[in-house]
Amino acid sequence: MLNTGGERVAEAVGSAVAVLRTATDRDWDEVRAAGLDWSVRDTALHVAECLVGYAAQLTGRAADSYVPFALSIDDGTGDEGMLRVIEAMGGLLAAAVRTTPRDVRAFHPYPFGSAGREGFAAMGIAEVLLHTHDMADGLGTGFEPPAEVCSYVLTRIFPHVRPAADPWRTLLWATGRGELPGRPRVTEWRWKNNLVHPGDRLTLEGVTPAAAADLALGGDGGFAWVEGGPVEGTREGAGLVAKAYEEGMHRPEWGMFVLVRREDDRAVGAMGFHGPPDPDGRVEIGYDLAEAARGHGYATEALRLLSARAVEQEEVTVVGARTEPGNRPSQGVLIRAGFTRVPGQGGDGTAETAETAETAETAETAETAQTAEKGAAGAAAEFDYEFRG
Repeated sequence: MLNTGGERVAEAVGSAVAVLRTATDRDWDEVRAAGLDWSVRDTALHVAECLVGYAAQLTGRAADSYVPFALSIDDGTGDEGMLRVIEAMGGLLAAAVRTTPRDVRAFHPYPFGSAGREGFAAMGIAEVLLHTHDMADGLGTGFEPPAEVCSYVLTRIFPHVRPAADPWRTLLWATGRGELPGRPRVTEWRWKNNLVHPGDRLTLEGVTPAAAADLALGGDGGFAWVEGGPVEGTREGAGLVAKAYEEGMHRPEWGMFVLVRREDDRAVGAMGFHGPPDPDGRVEIGYDLAEAARGHGYATEALRLLSARAVEQEEVTVVGARTEPGNRPSQGVLIRAGFTRVPGQGGDGTAETAETAETAETAETAETAQTAEKGAAGAAAEFDYEFRG
């Protein structure tokens, strides 16, 4: 999956400026942007500030706060001059997105404290499109941005919003600016950058709907994989994420994560939940690794991290996992990660310990039920494990 964020930023800015340029004969200081307490001119300045601010976050590698600077416009700058500022600031963000390495994360508060280049591109585009809608509405001018640009935003930072036939109308609805048939009007909203869990040797990166769709169709999801990856289980898991998104059931905190090796930014496998916690507070987890990455403890490290983060949530009481009886390597991963065998499930219920699993130390695999749609007979033939923290 190519990094197209820079091109999408440029398209968004170009479409916005083209519309606003038709209304430069108006006094933007005297016209209020629709739905806002700002004038059109103030709104245009805000858009420019967001574009250059996001560029600065990426290029400055801001770790825990915004880069401390302000954008100042020369006195006497007219409406056309404001559009030139937006074009220039959009160009800076587009360039930053094109040149920032894939693994760079920078500070942004909503909702998980950071964003990558795709997230900043999507947020910048959202600011441009939505506020151009506000300005154009106030100026009495229509605005219809390219559908693919709207889809870029929705599949990166609105993973919780069920898509509809018209991406622009969906984005307007998701941000309280419009209506969609059969859906209640939105009164409060927030975008969501993908969740990332940093570990010692790995980073667990939340898979966006865009990445999931690409992986399910045979792409790389925007990751650089080790030899042999991604494996079929990863593609099947990505397909489930894409399906949940299409149905409006996706909760990214309980979705799929790609395991990325920090030393070289190579993806080695995937791990994820089969869905959000059930009414009893149970979530089920599955994982797989590319063969070239097995035997290094990656699955154990990732499983410890993701399971521990899960049980920290109030809605979770237990993390479950299943393996086939003959899959000793995967059983070893579970035991070393702190899981225990559930007595009486799929065998004699003999207790296992980390010591009895040592023989599987060098062969981590991924047969822990990547698909959640197993019949009762299949489930009875599996071993159940639980992690309670």
